Amino acid sequence: MSATAGQAAEGVRSLADRFGIEPDMVVMEMGYDDDVDFELRDALADACGSDLVDEDTDEVVDAVLVWYREDDGDLVDLLVDSIAPLAESGVVWLLTPKSGRPGHVEPSEISEAAPTAGLTQTSTLSAGKDWSAARLVAPKAARAPKR
Repeated sequence: MSATAGQAAEGVRSLADRFGIEPDMVVMEMGYDDDVDFELRDALADACGSDLVDEDTDEVVDAVLVWYREDDGDLVDLLVDSIAPLAESGVVWLLTPKSGRPGHVEPSEISEAAPTAGLTQTSTLSAGKDWSAARLVAPKAARAPKR
């Protein structure tokens, strides 16, 4: 492997670290299509040590990777579906095309849809050349055990 290829692979691995994916986590993927970032998918699968599971899984998942484009339907409905199998401390990563790319989603759409779906946006990051990622979690009050 060339030094440049090695640096690129290291950069993708460190991006997987920024997603907080650790060994033995179960990561579900929604919205897969031929335009997804395959290097990112591979890095996340490597980080958890297994293939990403699809939305038909019966498992409780630690993270959900949602690929969403402007014409993919109702974002609130998709986010509600994404949290159904999510563990109490789980996180949803909403991946949308960057500005200027086909299917770009305005940040205001995400900031309006997340709370309606019962989620709070905590951060964003660049998830590769073509994708941005928004980290969404259930608010702490919603995750607190009921007494």
